[in-house]
Amino acid sequence: MNKPDFWNDTNRAQKISKEVNNLQNQLERDSKLKQVKEDLETYLLLLEEDFSDNLLNEAVKELKKSQTLIDEAEIQILLSGKNDSNNAIIAIHPGAGGTESQDWAEMLLRMYTRWAENNNYETEIIDYLPGDEAGLKSVTMEVFGDYAYGYLKTETGIHRLVRISPFNAQGKRQTSFASIFIYPIITDDIEIEIDPKDLRIDTFRSSGKGGQGVNTTDSAVRITHLPTNIVVQCQNERSQIINREVAMKILKSRLYQLREEERDKEKQLLENSKTEIGWGNQIRSYVFHPYQMVKDHRTNYETSQIENVMNGELTDFMFAYLKFTARHK
Repeated sequence: MNKPDFWNDTNRAQKISKEVNNLQNQLERDSKLKQVKEDLETYLLLLEEDFSDNLLNEAVKELKKSQTLIDEAEIQILLSGKNDSNNAIIAIHPGAGGTESQDWAEMLLRMYTRWAENNNYETEIIDYLPGDEAGLKSVTMEVFGDYAYGYLKTETGIHRLVRISPFNAQGKRQTSFASIFIYPIITDDIEIEIDPKDLRIDTFRSSGKGGQGVNTTDSAVRITHLPTNIVVQCQNERSQIINREVAMKILKSRLYQLREEERDKEKQLLENSKTEIGWGNQIRSYVFHPYQMVKDHRTNYETSQIENVMNGELTDFMFAYLKFTARHK
């Protein structure tokens, strides 16, 4: 960082600066944890020599005072995966059921947007296909911030909603499904080779939200990777060139994730989650009626505070799954 030409390559400089900052924070945290460990060991020795209620109370106070620091250290250990510190891509698709499931997909988009806002992450919708009557048919959103992928990767899977349908005149209870897929946004230093011959690139007129120029020109771009049949598209920008660049970035992230899955013998991430969007495959249920409950079927963590969850309070669910996977490694 002290080299005169350090900032000549801005992208590389920013990446190194971020890495240095993370290492400095880690060193500071480790130093504090070491001190906590020494203090508690001292209390333990004193209690073994001459036990007293006063000394025990002091030790408990010291432990409680350090609990936040210990919790932060635990989070860093849980978020130590290869790409956990990266930005993330969220893709939401409704299951069968037409308007009902499309509306549920829109509700999930709002939930994750609120989660991002609550945690000071930035978001950008890069592809949005509205539903026929309400909700959405598909959406792709980028989330920018430290450890965005590490947290959001816990959400990959099928999400199930049970509620009294607002689209049913008879007021019957309805079950809807939607899928969530999370991909890390890969950095420029990771090489993903793509043969131009393997790509089919189509342009079309944007159908989503946009201002003058966005919906009147063939600026939207759809890229199909023929060997894997992965399809990505972007229609957020007015410029076809920018939309193509964003779509290629997403394609590289998808291909990188696929490569990582193939290397993972247990296929723990997305491969296990790519099942039918329907009964028996859900990772989480959101029950609005006849009672209120959100339950994660992988960890059995649940809460009745459904309104808070739909407003983006997902951190407890995320931590529960991170701890669950850590125990099973």
